[in-house]
Amino acid sequence: MGQSAISPREQRARETERALRRRARELTAERGLGGYTVDELCADAGVSRRTFFNYFASKENAVLGVGLRSDSTDADEAFAASRGDLLDDLATLLVARWEAGEMDLTEARLVGAAVERSPELHRTFFAHIAEAQRADRALVARREGWGDDDERAAVAVDLVGSLMRPCVDEFFAHDAHIPFAEIFRRRLAVARSLLAVSD
Repeated sequence: MGQSAISPREQRARETERALRRRARELTAERGLGGYTVDELCADAGVSRRTFFNYFASKENAVLGVGLRSDSTDADEAFAASRGDLLDDLATLLVARWEAGEMDLTEARLVGAAVERSPELHRTFFAHIAEAQRADRALVARREGWGDDDERAAVAVDLVGSLMRPCVDEFFAHDAHIPFAEIFRRRLAVARSLLAVSD
């Protein structure tokens, strides 16, 4: 959906979510997760406690950007319906999710500082990653008509997913000036070439 097609209501919702996410990261970086309450966060962001829980299930999720409104259904269904190259389409899906997260250099630094102050966020982060990988394996299996336990689905998700961290590192190493999709596709091409040589 293009920016011009976003309704004023949706735009306000996005701004509220962005403000809560930013303030949660700032407070966690300053004080740690246990150093402030949801009520304090809401007061700073100018919203009610009820509003916060319409957007995030917890402070941890707010810091990590895991929102209740986050919905990749359209991208997931486009992936499931596509008959293009599996790895290319999976890369497109992961890039779309990354871009939807609006993670710029400032936000990345805040998240890094928050995690450094509250290392327990690592546990929440990896739990979300594990759940996302399980869901993606099921999505790949459904698209390809494979069984739920087909190893090919797991390998596809693990292979493409393994590129995320180095791509994110490179993206921010260049101050986010090189499009994330460009970095991801280049690294995927390198991975393909290495696998072809090893074949």
